[in-house]
Amino acid sequence: MRKLFILCGALMCLSLPAAAQEVTASFDAVSPASEPASPASLIPEDRAPWQLNIGFQYQHFGVLGQNFHTLGYNVGVTRYINNWFGVEGVGNFGYGTDGTAPSLSVHSLFVGGGPHIVVTNNGRFEPWFHVVSGWQHFRFTQTAVLGSNSGVGFMGGGGLDYKFGGRASWRIQADFIGTHLQNVIEKSYSFGTGLVFNF
Repeated sequence: MRKLFILCGALMCLSLPAAAQEVTASFDAVSPASEPASPASLIPEDRAPWQLNIGFQYQHFGVLGQNFHTLGYNVGVTRYINNWFGVEGVGNFGYGTDGTAPSLSVHSLFVGGGPHIVVTNNGRFEPWFHVVSGWQHFRFTQTAVLGSNSGVGFMGGGGLDYKFGGRASWRIQADFIGTHLQNVIEKSYSFGTGLVFNF
């Protein structure tokens, strides 16, 4: 008889938490505030979850013993996780010369990704910062010595978006560019401007 009471007591103790969970679950099912938030609902209404930027850039490089500049295009896509933090993927392409006679032509290509942080406010101007790492490639078209070179590259900087209203903005930005092609970090810089679309 004593073993029967112990067994019944143990079953009762084990069943109480399960019963409490069922009651809580049924209460939560009735409550409208208890619905789990989807990832899209975590982003406030004033921040679109996706952002696309397309623009024009000027870059000055000091790599492989050469100093040259390129003019080209950049494109980026940012997926915002919340109102101020996103993950960004960028790519840029440029073409230029080193300014010597005869001039040395070069194509540059960078593809990378990293965090994108926005200083949120209610005004038309929105500052932001990013740090992007990835792959940097240079192709020199007029010499067999330099030829084609690739390595690790990174960009760090920021800019300012001017909101037109609706889902479009105008962007200006500046970045420090680092490349690792000759066992050292070569230092360069970039300036750009373009359009931003939020969707």
